[in-house]
Amino acid sequence: KVQLVESGGGSVQAGGSLRLSCAASEYTYNCGMGWFRQAPGKPREAVANIDKNGMKNYAGSVQGRFTISRDNAENTLYLQMNSLKPEDTAMYYCSARAARRRTWGARYCSDEWDYWGQGTQVTVSS
Repeated sequence: KVQLVESGGGSVQAGGSLRLSCAASEYTYNCGMGWFRQAPGKPREAVANIDKNGMKNYAGSVQGRFTISRDNAENTLYLQMNSLKPEDTAMYYCSARAARRRTWGARYCSDEWDYWGQGTQVTVSS
């Protein structure tokens, strides 16, 4: 089972920047990885993800401010967050899709978010 460990959270003032990192314990076979967040009293929401082909998707609320990237050699996912707003305050979670094998041996990526980290807190003050 892949272990995911987030880091880089903290407290910043509005307009500031943070860079989150998510280190995977083993090679993820380039399967999709993403960032999610959950604020107190609110459901978890998708922030950004990068699929197995490198295509990136962003929530409308972070488009143009956040950038997702990955270093496959280091098994690490990043989220650069600029122009932070108080409404970005939340626990941020990293997730990854599992690499599975078909009966005949071919590898494929799961359609589910199978692995989750413990989260890193981001707090933005006004």
